Amino acid sequence: MNASDEAPIRGGFEIVAEGPWAGWWKWSGKDPFEDGTGPFFVKRDERGIVTGFRPETKNLNGHGIVHGGSLMTFADFSLFMVAASGGEEVSGVTVTMNCEFVSGAQAGDLLTARGECVRAGGSLVFARGTILRVGADGTEEAVLSFSGTIKRAKRTSH
Repeated sequence: MNASDEAPIRGGFEIVAEGPWAGWWKWSGKDPFEDGTGPFFVKRDERGIVTGFRPETKNLNGHGIVHGGSLMTFADFSLFMVAASGGEEVSGVTVTMNCEFVSGAQAGDLLTARGECVRAGGSLVFARGTILRVGADGTEEAVLSFSGTIKRAKRTSH
């Protein structure tokens, strides 16, 4: 993927040109909580939408593993990206979010998430996915499974 490629989903995304996330996209909107927890990234590959996150020390709990709240914030970001995987931007709020913690993660681990849009109705969108820890050898291990419902924002005319 290069800078001339389209964003993986519609909306205000900027391509990352340098560093370990080069070729991924980052949302350019303002979300102070998400920005403080992440950064989170997204791209489209041969398997579809994939999101990415590399937790830092700031994301750890008192036991030295990635805090569940950090994982859930990444899952919420991923929920919206997966929900928009058909190419239609999904703007709204999370109504429900279910998470099952499968295993822990450490600072520095590469975490990715993949999933599917189960149903996109007129006012509600249902999606689910899994956060995976990606090993240096490319193996994937489930860290958290999630599902949720998004209530679409009402469109207003100006």
